[in-house]
Amino acid sequence: MIASGVRSNLNRDPNMRWIILTFTHTVVLVVGVALGIYLLPILTAPEGPDQALLETTAESALFKASFNRDLKGSDFLHWGEGEVSVTPTKIAHEGALAPGPNYKLYLLNEFVEDEAQFEAARSGAQLIGDVKTFDGFIVDVPSGVDVASYSTVVVWCEAFSEFITAAKYQ
Repeated sequence: MIASGVRSNLNRDPNMRWIILTFTHTVVLVVGVALGIYLLPILTAPEGPDQALLETTAESALFKASFNRDLKGSDFLHWGEGEVSVTPTKIAHEGALAPGPNYKLYLLNEFVEDEAQFEAARSGAQLIGDVKTFDGFIVDVPSGVDVASYSTVVVWCEAFSEFITAAKYQ
């Protein structure tokens, strides 16, 4: 009975019908785009590195640290957990990262734990490379970069300027 009353009111006012249709279609479009932005990196992510390769890298590490979810800048969509191993030529992570687009790995001279701190220290940051997997990663350190000159590894989302996680390794 109520539905038929609403339907008859919409039939009497065609402008209201267009307003409701525009609103509902806009909501569906926004939700679809948001889901696409979130799910596309997950769907297109390559497989994570082989466990044996991660273990070999961890064994030869000069430094080790841990990502954890309890940092000030981490939340339910932006987080990392697990062990980080730093060698002169590679940085490896055994654990998990929240999925997202365009993650970058940086080295810093100071520990940061949110967007504001990273942005303030970014001028001294060394870009290491792209993080394309969310269940562990291995990123090659560019030649000429001395990992011992830095103290902290940071995962940052370039697409949305979002802090994901960080770990102090020395």
